[in-house]
Amino acid sequence: MKVLILFESFFGNTERIAEAMGVALGAALGSPGDVAVRRISQGDADALEGVGLLIVGSATRAFRPSPDTTAFLAHLAPNSLRGTKVAAFDTRIAPEDTGSAILGRLTAWFGYAAPKIAKKLAKAGGEAVAEPMGFFVADSEGPLKEGELERAAAWVRQLA
Repeated sequence: MKVLILFESFFGNTERIAEAMGVALGAALGSPGDVAVRRISQGDADALEGVGLLIVGSATRAFRPSPDTTAFLAHLAPNSLRGTKVAAFDTRIAPEDTGSAILGRLTAWFGYAAPKIAKKLAKAGGEAVAEPMGFFVADSEGPLKEGELERAAAWVRQLA
């Protein structure tokens, strides 16, 4: 099965998660060459051809996906992902780590990037194979919280 992991990363955290997923999926499938990990700016209609599993991830920025991720998702034609399994992830700061009750409430109201990504993938006809997943950073620029790379690898192996 051909797998494509598309991501947008500002400080390298989301990229590290995507790369860990790529390694884990390649090992689980027994064919690392069938797993591609690319920046979302490198994803286009041609990149999606023949993909059996598409995973899209973004850093959460202002409670939503990055601008490049949003643009990519907006250009997916209806039913363009029909027959493709899809999953979504994001990187985020846990509300309790922000030190702000107001930001915690805003997060509860507006959410994170992954559910919004998943909704757009489904709208394009993708078949969700997992609930949207969030991976935690210690601060807005990182680093990733301890154990998040391992958690990402375990989550993505379930998709294989």
